Amino acid sequence: MKRLYVISGITGMTGNELAHQLLDHPSDENYVIGFDNFQASSIETIRDCLTDKRLEFFEYDINHNGQMSDFENRVRNLKKNFDETVYINCAAVVHTEHFYHVYETFETNVNGMKRFLEQAVRVGARKYINCSTSEVYSMNSWNEKGGVKESDYLIMADAEHSQRTSYAAGKLLTEFFIKDAVETGKILGCSIRFANVYSRNERYPKHIIPFIIDSFLKDGKVVLLENSKRNKRTFLNNFDSCSAVLALAETDSALDGSIYNVATNEEISIIDLAKLCAEKMGIENPVIEFSGYRESDPERRLLSTDKIRERTGWKPIVNLSRGLDECVAYYSG
Repeated sequence: MKRLYVISGITGMTGNELAHQLLDHPSDENYVIGFDNFQASSIETIRDCLTDKRLEFFEYDINHNGQMSDFENRVRNLKKNFDETVYINCAAVVHTEHFYHVYETFETNVNGMKRFLEQAVRVGARKYINCSTSEVYSMNSWNEKGGVKESDYLIMADAEHSQRTSYAAGKLLTEFFIKDAVETGKILGCSIRFANVYSRNERYPKHIIPFIIDSFLKDGKVVLLENSKRNKRTFLNNFDSCSAVLALAETDSALDGSIYNVATNEEISIIDLAKLCAEKMGIENPVIEFSGYRESDPERRLLSTDKIRERTGWKPIVNLSRGLDECVAYYSG
């Protein structure tokens, strides 16, 4: 089948890995068109793809109406040459400091997603994959029965506790948009709640794994939040998060407006994570300091992935040890 993939935020962590996996496919039937404004990335993440005749890139902003109109017209022109058009929304304001900026996250993560979904419907795309976040689980991020499920009720911190929750609330709202679009017969689609995704080549060391490695390299120590003394997380390699996106995109029966957790069950404390990074960097007796405290931060985030495994057969293949080796090699290179 000849598929046209339309990707927002294509140079970001999820978008660029999706582009690589699609272009690495043994079939040459895939065609990728995408855009980014480089707020949290750069063209370097897909530079090796730019000479591939199956990819088109535009330096566009999802919040710029004129640019999005031009982009929509290009998709319309391309679409007639393909059996199926799949929209994947990866545009998001995701760096930790942005989580507390209500207007920034709302404009891109909520309004931007909604407009991109409306564009997909207008051009007659068949599918829309909405990248959400496990942050929506907020204070109900784990249980003793193998992790929280997509159908579990949420217990969220609110503005009395932390502005950070506005990011999660916005992402939660996008899940209702896609559910409504599917139920009204406009498109097939789903939302994906990713858990603590990391990549071997993040441009900015903002997320916890690249932050730890970069801190040891530059400062000879790492400074963690006080919460890190007790917090545990699972970490999902970007290769696996993107393989989950594509597994869902290729499984029509799964695109019923559902929500899917995508995670691993390899839980580790943040302190042990820092020590493991140091070990892989050849650092003995690493210096770990603590400063600051994050309100409304769950001690664990453990998700059940039974649903996506049963419906698509997806499972993660990059364990944490291998993933950290790749990250250390990248930042040390």
